[in-house]
Amino acid sequence: MSVLLILFAPRPHLGPRAAPGADGGLRTPAEFDYVLSKDGAQVHAQGRCGPALLPKADSVVAVLPASDLAWHRLTIPKAPAGKLRAALAGLLEDALLEDSEDVHYAIAPQAQPGQEGWVAVTQRAWLRLQIDTLESANVFIDRIVPQAEPADPPRGHFEHDPAAEESRALRLIWARPDGVMVLHPGGTLARTWLPQPAPQGMRWSAEPGAAEAAEHWLGQPVAVLPRADTALRAADSAWNLRQFDFALRHRGVRALRDTLRQLGGPEWRPMRWGLIALVVVNLIGLNAWAWHQRSAVDERRQAQLDVLRQAFPHVSAVLDAPVQMQREAEQLRAKAGKPGDTDLEPMLQAAASAWPADRVLEGLRFETGVLTLSVQGWRDDEIETFRGSLQPAGWRVERDGSRLTLRRNPAGGGA
Repeated sequence: MSVLLILFAPRPHLGPRAAPGADGGLRTPAEFDYVLSKDGAQVHAQGRCGPALLPKADSVVAVLPASDLAWHRLTIPKAPAGKLRAALAGLLEDALLEDSEDVHYAIAPQAQPGQEGWVAVTQRAWLRLQIDTLESANVFIDRIVPQAEPADPPRGHFEHDPAAEESRALRLIWARPDGVMVLHPGGTLARTWLPQPAPQGMRWSAEPGAAEAAEHWLGQPVAVLPRADTALRAADSAWNLRQFDFALRHRGVRALRDTLRQLGGPEWRPMRWGLIALVVVNLIGLNAWAWHQRSAVDERRQAQLDVLRQAFPHVSAVLDAPVQMQREAEQLRAKAGKPGDTDLEPMLQAAASAWPADRVLEGLRFETGVLTLSVQGWRDDEIETFRGSLQPAGWRVERDGSRLTLRRNPAGGGA
């Protein structure tokens, strides 16, 4: 699954040598540094461009600079989700230099209410500006991760800022079990923060442009780690700073999108091919079954035509074989003088077979296939008995006031 890492530039800070009246306001970023990984493990492309020109990827992760995050360890308050941010603001009010409304909070993954956990803090307006700038170009961030987080054993990583003055160009990001610090090596202050001797498992790394200066300051070799690899390592963090009012909206739609994205990964390729094969086999099977059924229907239709032509050779044009066969049979019966089911005699015989013994026929009316009988004074149970007796023989009895209408059921079954 491809991953696009967007490296946020550090928020502008007014340094001690800033000119009076220097503008420390927020400006909309015109370009972003990015790293593209096709598999989430190796760097395949990197560069800098405007938001609209950023490469497409299955997942988009933003990396927040270590210098723009403050870390606080506290007891996570037991508060409802809607009031948790306000509870955090109340706990950290005295520890922050900015107003609580100008600060964004993020709680450590797996943190439990009532237990100690890390809370990351950053400037809210600045983070909102970064997100809005990207989303206006249809670049939607799935996760925001810190460049560095509290770590045990400690990690030290040196960066080089070519835009800074020479004395502050070297920057040390030091991640310790008790927090993350960003220092500028040069004087004795930074060295006082380093434990002596170094903790077991302490790791040092540096960007290529900072490696020589870092080794000179430390007095020992460091691992060279390019900025793109550092960002890729940060993407493995379990943190996601998109919380509270920065949380992703439309979670159901995005969850579906994430599921589809996962199914599109290389690890699911065998299953996708299996599903495609299953669909193809089913389509072939359905078409074969439909062809078989169509052939069976054609065979039966042809058999009806053959029977009609053999029984009645004089029929030249066949439009509806069953209907024409029935018509021809009715004509032969009429010529032979035999009554049919729709003649008066068979219908009277059927009515007589179910007629109550104590009832007298008061009147009748006959039309071809329809016999109407007068049942004045009949009880409901007598009518139901009359109907029930004729129904198994294929007769339908309908009641209309004091009259019963008898006709042959076309289906030959019950009414």
